Amino acid sequence: MTHDLVVIGAGPAGLTAAVTAARFGLRVAVVDANSRAGGQYHRHRAGHAPDWPALARLHTVEHLAGHRVWALERADDHFAVHAAAGERDTRPVTVRGRRLLLATGAYDRQLPFPGWDLPGVFTAGGAQALLKGNGVAPGRRALVAGTGPFLLPVAVGLADAGVEVLGVLEAARPTPRAAALAPHSPARVVEAAGYAAALARRRIPYLTGRAVIAARGDDAGLRAVTVARLDADWRPRPGTGYELACDTLAVGYGFTPQLELATQLGCANTPDGFVTVDARQATSVPGLYAAGETTGIGGAQLSAVEGELSAYAIAGRTPPRGLLRRRARLTRFAAGLRELYPVRPGWLTWLGADTLVCRCEEVTRDRITHAVRSGADDVRAVKLLTRAGMGWCQGRMCAEATACVLADALDRPITPAPPSRPIAQPIRLGDLAQGAP
Repeated sequence: MTHDLVVIGAGPAGLTAAVTAARFGLRVAVVDANSRAGGQYHRHRAGHAPDWPALARLHTVEHLAGHRVWALERADDHFAVHAAAGERDTRPVTVRGRRLLLATGAYDRQLPFPGWDLPGVFTAGGAQALLKGNGVAPGRRALVAGTGPFLLPVAVGLADAGVEVLGVLEAARPTPRAAALAPHSPARVVEAAGYAAALARRRIPYLTGRAVIAARGDDAGLRAVTVARLDADWRPRPGTGYELACDTLAVGYGFTPQLELATQLGCANTPDGFVTVDARQATSVPGLYAAGETTGIGGAQLSAVEGELSAYAIAGRTPPRGLLRRRARLTRFAAGLRELYPVRPGWLTWLGADTLVCRCEEVTRDRITHAVRSGADDVRAVKLLTRAGMGWCQGRMCAEATACVLADALDRPITPAPPSRPIAQPIRLGDLAQGAP
């Protein structure tokens, strides 16, 4: 059977698009790797009722949960979505659709530092996923660090779960210009104010211009972290470092879009590394649309609006002007947040020669600089000489950091290209043999 629309990703963008398209009479399938729909923002525990209307309307579409998409094909009149279904005993599945929407979202951006591979060091999203999806507190005494407003709900969630939260360390220094963003998304401002009030009630300090620059522990877990004040470029100020005992660190520096599938089909990208879309959320590939964090990090509200607009375009309907105005406001808000919370290059000074940059293959900074001395002048050459990015995560966690270390060693800009590979997810050879294009 060929669907009118296949949506990859069951987060705010994908689900809003799916239920809207189904309302217009389209036959829709949603393919998602997770066992429960909702994405990170609407993640909920098994047996708990979802708190989002789109989840309640999911019965109007075919929901293929637990399906990891590893390849896409484009034929003359349809797209073929190749997935591995199940967890251990997987089976190859191919879903076909006349139109395809990529709503694959994003994942935590990580900056390496000494000790970031210790047990007890989590991404901010990983800590939140344990709480929201499983009701599990990651530790007893935690610190939340990084940059961006996402740190606030993570800290509040940990505190609500009974974790002693020592503080929130914001590496950036948000300026008074933040107040100018309020008219573009009053709901987001109210939400942030609620989190700030929750921190204040619990007497959890929110400190700007500070970061965790090292972690100490052993195989049994995290023992302590080193905190330092940062200058404007994120270099630690001399004499400001101090140690803080904790068993949990939730750290995140924004988000990186998942572009593997878009790259497979040859989608054009923006200069800052997102999928290029037009006013209808259409990509450069005919019949292929994108919505949500793959087109720019903007939060759940903007993702849902983009998903709804893509459904209007796919169904051949004219969207309401109010929806277009809302996208414009939320897009301006998202752009303003990116200016307020940039990642500064001084974080490279946190790294020692033996600091791991690629955790999967245990590649240190020194090995990358040695590869440069051996003639490597791009990310691919570093990968071939050191195996950085060849591990289980396939560069999702380390590609950007590797590019930054390379650029620093060469003293010139290096932009990490989106990974281009025919297999976007790890699969078994048997599944590949049965379902290969």
